Amino acid sequence: MILVNTDYISGKELEMLGLVKGSTIQSKNIGRDFTQGLKTIVGGELTAYNDMMNDARALATKRMTAEAEALGADAIVNIRYASSAIMQGAAEVIAYGTAVKFK
Repeated sequence: MILVNTDYISGKELEMLGLVKGSTIQSKNIGRDFTQGLKTIVGGELTAYNDMMNDARALATKRMTAEAEALGADAIVNIRYASSAIMQGAAEVIAYGTAVKFK
């Protein structure tokens, strides 16, 4: 499966199959949430949240890819990611794009 954030793939003629998406809502455990809260006092990278968001993006991408495979897609073009806070310490990540088949 080819994944790109452009609306084309060089040298390929594309047939659009439709929108595909994948999403997840992730949170950290209370211990990690507490230690990351303390980190905001002294500053620096919040690595536990960074890891959480990387895991969430990977899972959303996997779910989007599975949806495209179910449509018989060869690739997903114009991929975008969005995130939003659901509550303190929890975020939703969505990946979406257009599933395409090579002509």
